[in-house]
Amino acid sequence: MGAVYLIRHGQASFGAENYDQLSETGYIQARVLGEALKARQTKVDTVIMGTLARHQQTAETCLKALGSDLVPTRIPGFNEFDHVELIVRHTPRYANHAAWMEDLATAPDPHRAIQDMFGQAVARWLAGKHDHEYAESWPAFQQRCIRALDSLIQDLGPSKTALVFTSGGPVTAICQHLLHIPDEHAFRLNWTLANCGITKVVYSDRGHHLSTLNEHAHFEGPHRGLVTYR
Repeated sequence: MGAVYLIRHGQASFGAENYDQLSETGYIQARVLGEALKARQTKVDTVIMGTLARHQQTAETCLKALGSDLVPTRIPGFNEFDHVELIVRHTPRYANHAAWMEDLATAPDPHRAIQDMFGQAVARWLAGKHDHEYAESWPAFQQRCIRALDSLIQDLGPSKTALVFTSGGPVTAICQHLLHIPDEHAFRLNWTLANCGITKVVYSDRGHHLSTLNEHAHFEGPHRGLVTYR
């Protein structure tokens, strides 16, 4: 039986003008993850990553700590959805980043304000009533992620192991598909996915199945302060 480890990137820069960069915490998370995989003596045949900077930064930092010289292959199918587009479609004036920052600066709890606003933006995207407004609708995103996993497994062949450095959205779409979760409940998974958490999909000639979801025990004990979700 083969295994694909879907790894969510380390903490990025949510709320910053350029989200697509790991924070200092994100780099530490990726290093601790690599050290944990090394301690487990995880056998790795292939490394895959999306094309985003946070995917590459997480992969390179993790692989260095793991002691692996494998070179990741970029597969756009594992990229995240465009969260900026979702936000702007929900609140058009946030096309001006300064307007968003101004609103957050006056919010009693900026982190809660970000979460609430983003949750509403995602709900609008999932509802399906405005699909024509998005460059990539929710159904199109789902199918893109599922195809990426199916294609990877086909290319891997039997009894291989791959690390896939990706984002919370693709992990959510793949798990929703494997667990047959309704669209309206899909992002209940997404909100709980920890940065640098591992979701394991096992596969054989009988198909592929979810083995573990959002495993992040490597951030327990002395590293418990590294658990983040955004």
